[in-house]
Amino acid sequence: MGLVDGRVVVVTGAGRGIGRAHALAFAAEGAHVVVNDIGTGPANEVVDEITSAGGEAVVNDDDIADWDGASSLIQTAVDTFGGLDVLVNNAGFIRGSDLADTSEAEWDAVIRVHLKGHFTMLRHAAQYWRGQTKLGAAVDARIINTSSAGGLQGSVGQGNYSAAKAGIAALTLVAAAELGRYGVTVNAIAPSARTRMTEAVFTDMTARPDNGFDPMAPQNISPLVVWLGSDKSRDITGRVFEIEGGLIRVAEGWAHGPQTDKGARWDPAEVGPVVTDLLAKSRPPIPVYRP
Repeated sequence: MGLVDGRVVVVTGAGRGIGRAHALAFAAEGAHVVVNDIGTGPANEVVDEITSAGGEAVVNDDDIADWDGASSLIQTAVDTFGGLDVLVNNAGFIRGSDLADTSEAEWDAVIRVHLKGHFTMLRHAAQYWRGQTKLGAAVDARIINTSSAGGLQGSVGQGNYSAAKAGIAALTLVAAAELGRYGVTVNAIAPSARTRMTEAVFTDMTARPDNGFDPMAPQNISPLVVWLGSDKSRDITGRVFEIEGGLIRVAEGWAHGPQTDKGARWDPAEVGPVVTDLLAKSRPPIPVYRP
C-alpha cells in the first residue's frame, strides 16, 4: 500500500521537470495520475514510464489557462478514474526581462499561464468537489499550488513571474478558507530546482561529491507534494512551504509588524519620525533575488 494508494491525481505541466517528477512520485505511491501537458510527446513518455512500472496513468493535453480546457482536464480524471482527489497546479513558464523592457505580450502570457491557469483549475476542481458534497459524498481532497521564491521575495528581471507567483500564494490562502467546507485542503510550495525554466540560474549547482546528492534535482520536490496530497495532511491548509534539496521551510508571509496609533489623523510633517521608528523595530525584509 502506497501513501496515496488509489487516489486520483491531476498534475499540470507534467511532461517535464518538476511536474514529471510529481507524476512519477505519485504513481510510485499508488495513485492514478492524469499527466497534463501541452503537446503529448513528453506526457506520453511519462505515462509509458508509469504504466511500464505497473501504475495507471493517462495523458491530457488541454490548455489549463483556457476555461473549457481546465474543465475538460478535471472531467478527464472523473471519466477515466471515477473521480478526483488531488490537484497539483504546476504548469508554467518564464518570459523574463526588466520592467522597462517587458512587453505587454510577455506580461499577459506569464500572468495567463501561472495565475489564470491556477485559477481556472481551482475553480473547476472546486465546482466538482462542491457538487460531490451536495450529493452526500465524503470528500477528502487536496490542492497543491506552485508559487516560488520570486513570488515571496521578488526576483529582479522577473516582474511578471514574481507578480503571478505572489498572486498564487494569496489565492492559496483564499482557496483554503473557502474550500475547507467541502473537505478540501489547499497549500502551496515554493520550490527551487533545476528545470528548463531555471537551468541558467542553477547551472553551477550540481551533485555534492561526498554523497552524490544533487540539491537541485527536480525529484527532491516531490516527496513533500505527495505527502500533501495524502490523507495524512488533512489538518494542514492555507500554508506555503519552501523546498530546496533536503530543506523544507514554512514560509511566513505578510504579517502585522510594529505599529503606532495616534488616535487621530496624522499631520504629514509628523509621519517621517514615526515611520523611521517603526522600521527600526521591524524585521529587515529578505532581499529581492538578483540572478
